[in-house]
Amino acid sequence: MFDSIHEECGVFGIFENKKADVALSAYFGLYALQHRGQESCGIAVCDDGIFRHKRSDGLVSEVFTKEELNKLGTGNIAVGHVRYSTTGGHSHNNIQPLVIRHIKGNMALVHNGNLVNASQLRNSFELSGAIFHGTSDTEAVAYEIVKQRLNSSSTEEAVEKAMPNIKGAYSCILMTATKLIAFRDPCGFRPLCIGKTPDNAYIVASESCALETLGAEFIRDVRAGEIIVIGSDGLRSIDTKLSQKSSICIFEYIYFARPDSVIDGVSVHHARIRAGEILAEKSPVNADVVIGVPDSGLDSAIGYSRKSGIPYGMGFIKNKYIGRSFIQPQQNQRENAVRIKLNVIRETVKDKRVVLIDDSIVRGTTSARIVKILREAGAKEVHVRISSPPFLHSCYFGTDIDSEENLIAGKCHSAKEIAEFIGADSLEYLPVECLGELTENKFGFCSGCFTGNYPIDTKGAGGKNKFDKKIHSN
Repeated sequence: MFDSIHEECGVFGIFENKKADVALSAYFGLYALQHRGQESCGIAVCDDGIFRHKRSDGLVSEVFTKEELNKLGTGNIAVGHVRYSTTGGHSHNNIQPLVIRHIKGNMALVHNGNLVNASQLRNSFELSGAIFHGTSDTEAVAYEIVKQRLNSSSTEEAVEKAMPNIKGAYSCILMTATKLIAFRDPCGFRPLCIGKTPDNAYIVASESCALETLGAEFIRDVRAGEIIVIGSDGLRSIDTKLSQKSSICIFEYIYFARPDSVIDGVSVHHARIRAGEILAEKSPVNADVVIGVPDSGLDSAIGYSRKSGIPYGMGFIKNKYIGRSFIQPQQNQRENAVRIKLNVIRETVKDKRVVLIDDSIVRGTTSARIVKILREAGAKEVHVRISSPPFLHSCYFGTDIDSEENLIAGKCHSAKEIAEFIGADSLEYLPVECLGELTENKFGFCSGCFTGNYPIDTKGAGGKNKFDKKIHSN
């Protein structure tokens, strides 16, 4: 309904040294990661080698009622997943965790990211007789691990053998009958971190905010190309020697992650504040108030206000009850869609020159509607500042960015032309050369959707609807 960017999922895993209510822990962890995917979710529990799982469409709170959590029962290991699928990728068989039963045991896998060679892997397995139940590239990851497990002494050895054959972005957590295994791709495209609760349970999750929800202490991030094995004897690390230059998705800091998370040692909140400060330095404007589009534009608006000296104001109230079940209006009613999601606080903007901070512009239609309702609320001028560079290219690593022909900036439109399209008095983006300042230039990152320069070869991969809509991101 809104021309916004979607991340594909969040992953969670917990290992207890005793029987515990791990399903409830996974529930709370996924609740904290709900912003990473609102279409479907799932939890799998291991209890003395017996796997029980529940997967369904809906939000975590909708799917996992008290009754459903009781059905999962107690255990000592659990994994969970929240998911948003790309267009055409919605299928019950794509909902995770994927629970696999093979000759050497059971495993449950959750995955965040996209493979660039998923189609090739899938074709290879199908030619050897494998049957795929869904369209997710996570199944290709699972098949590759099972294939290697047949000739390995342990699951972690199988994962280590599989990783060189899996190309692209993957932050995964795998549950066996006795272990929790986490592994991150050699470029570290997607986040993954480790924590420990006061009663010595280990947790692995996409973001540190999930650890804090359960009162766990942050230990560290899983390193790129690293395998973490958690069992009854504690935690150990396997260095696969595959690690390459860090290439975490820079959009994690701009939009995807929760602002209270810390990823690879950098505060998301601080990164967004810095984006606003840079915009104020590079794209100043005479104005009366700075407002942000909830939620990811708010921190950058604070940064812009601080640096510019222009007062910060609360410009919108967001309807927090809009979820995946919200009915999309008919085409002739779409003008009202933004009004249902965002209400303007008229007193903040009436008769004022407004600086509007948002995280991105995709097709421009939502931005145009937001500018329109600000003007209807009495804003004299609306100057739009975007805390990311313009989207020019597709993403191959787990972000649902529209195809290039649908990106308004990808049509060779200048900022001035886009400003006219959305009805703004001016429009400026975060300069692409300033992206490193968001992470204090501590490490490398992937900015391929802005520059077209990708950290690894993407030949043979596709973007939003890759592989003729056959394989879809997770």
